[in-house]
Amino acid sequence: MKRLISILILFIPYFFVLNAQTKLNKYYPVKDQKVKEKLESWRELKFGLFMHWGPYSQWGIVESWALCAEDEAWCKRENPDYEDFKRNYINLKTTFNPVQFDPKKWAKAAEYAGMRYLVFTVKHHDGFNMFDTKLSDYKITSEACLFHTNPKADVTKELFNEFRAEGFMIGGYLSKPDWNNENFWWPNFATPDRNVNYRIEKYPERWQAFVDFFHGQVDELMTNYGQVDILWMDGGWVRALTKGQKKLINFINKQFLNVGYTQLNIPQDQDLKMDEMAAMARKKQPGLIVVDRDIEGPNENYLTPEQFIPDRYFEEPWESCITLGGSWSYIPNDNYKSARNVIHMLCDVVSKNGSLLLNVGPSPEGIWPEGIYDRFKEIGDWMEINNTAIYKTTGRKKFSEGKFRFTISKDGTQNAIYLADKGEKEMPASIEIKSLKVSRKSTIRLLGYEQNLKWEKKTGKIIIYIPENLRKNPPCDYAWIFVIK
Repeated sequence: MKRLISILILFIPYFFVLNAQTKLNKYYPVKDQKVKEKLESWRELKFGLFMHWGPYSQWGIVESWALCAEDEAWCKRENPDYEDFKRNYINLKTTFNPVQFDPKKWAKAAEYAGMRYLVFTVKHHDGFNMFDTKLSDYKITSEACLFHTNPKADVTKELFNEFRAEGFMIGGYLSKPDWNNENFWWPNFATPDRNVNYRIEKYPERWQAFVDFFHGQVDELMTNYGQVDILWMDGGWVRALTKGQKKLINFINKQFLNVGYTQLNIPQDQDLKMDEMAAMARKKQPGLIVVDRDIEGPNENYLTPEQFIPDRYFEEPWESCITLGGSWSYIPNDNYKSARNVIHMLCDVVSKNGSLLLNVGPSPEGIWPEGIYDRFKEIGDWMEINNTAIYKTTGRKKFSEGKFRFTISKDGTQNAIYLADKGEKEMPASIEIKSLKVSRKSTIRLLGYEQNLKWEKKTGKIIIYIPENLRKNPPCDYAWIFVIK
């Protein structure tokens, strides 16, 4: 017993390292010149649209996760009979019929809001394909799906085409695990958690079949869907183990076998051959940005903090993916963040040198819920005036001061973004900023207002004076941007 306890204590740090997702990974700089160029182009865009959509929208539940047998509050099932729930969930394919799907309308609304790249869930963990894969019949173009006869049945192709026509960079979210694929969740065994449910070392041919399937779907997306700029992959628990982790697992296995245990439920080497996959994909799509999220290494071309904004500036490329509502997927009567909230998030993210990927979950009918278009219109009205302080900028290590966030344009222009309090409609008569570099020849103006503003420098700070007519009639709501040249 003492021996077993000692082994378990040794094993605890391994679990902690494997599952920790509370900080950004070490970044591995990109070496491929074409990928470098595309990554730099992506970093200039700053604002993207994320969409989680699938048959699960019919129930208004969390995407995919209710299929997982883990006891987590955020993926509870109303039906306590798991097998019955699973059958009903899979049968959602037969009733999914988003006949009001209008990708052109979505693309134009997102473009007006100032978004410049798209990431769409072509397949989530449940394995339902929102594209016309030839490697599975669990898809929106299957004859079993009501929508398959619709001319827009391949919704991924329709979305990519319409958003590309609006000048967007195109990204596909592809889940690495596939809970519908028998080579990942083998029906021969129970599915206790999110991982592959058999011992890979015992059935290597089954795992190889899954690797081939995953590579095959990537190849389909790279071949049949026009220019794809980003391959955004989720499911970070599906990963290759490091050499050190493999040695530790082998050691633990031997120790437990010596005391009579024959099988342990420990992390496996779920190696999808990502280096090979990325090389193959880039033959079809030169310069493709690969985001193997949360997997530290050369295939995580940018970092992806989820549902939070880091508290500091990062030189490395990164993106906060954040929901507009309370869920990634469609939920009836969801509470959506205000335009002010989104604008403030965007300014905060950009000041720290990142990008914001804002998620919307379409309804089962194929429409955006009420209020989304109004939010996007408000955000777009603000971006129309202020976008020069967002696009093609970098953040600053000293990214904030009080209510201010700072960005720097390519020509060296400094942008000081004043984040107005809730209900703050009138600008102050003067503002003070300490952390700006100015000279006697510097000019300061407010975006949306053509005249230069009066200012003076006093004891390590500058004071900007705002005329009364401007104070009472600012050019926009929520955030005001002072441009220092």
